[in-house]
Amino acid sequence: ADASPVPSTSSTYHAMIGGVVAVIVFLLLSLLIVLGHYLIRHKGTYLTHEAKGSDDAPDADTAIINAEGGQAGGDDKKEYFI
Repeated sequence: ADASPVPSTSSTYHAMIGGVVAVIVFLLLSLLIVLGHYLIRHKGTYLTHEAKGSDDAPDADTAIINAEGGQAGGDDKKEYFI
């Protein structure tokens, strides 16, 4: 009757399974963070710099003429494509 503890093989398997599960959970969380960051950064909305006077204009020509920093001499020549 030896009083020393007998090494158990089942505890070794439990530790290995726990380590594998921990690695899989870590990888899934990392993937979730990277995917979330990508989806937030590429959500499809774009910042445009529209002219400030173009909101109330009835047509595109008036919007360009009334806009701040619009083209100088916009009344001189107009081209219409039919």
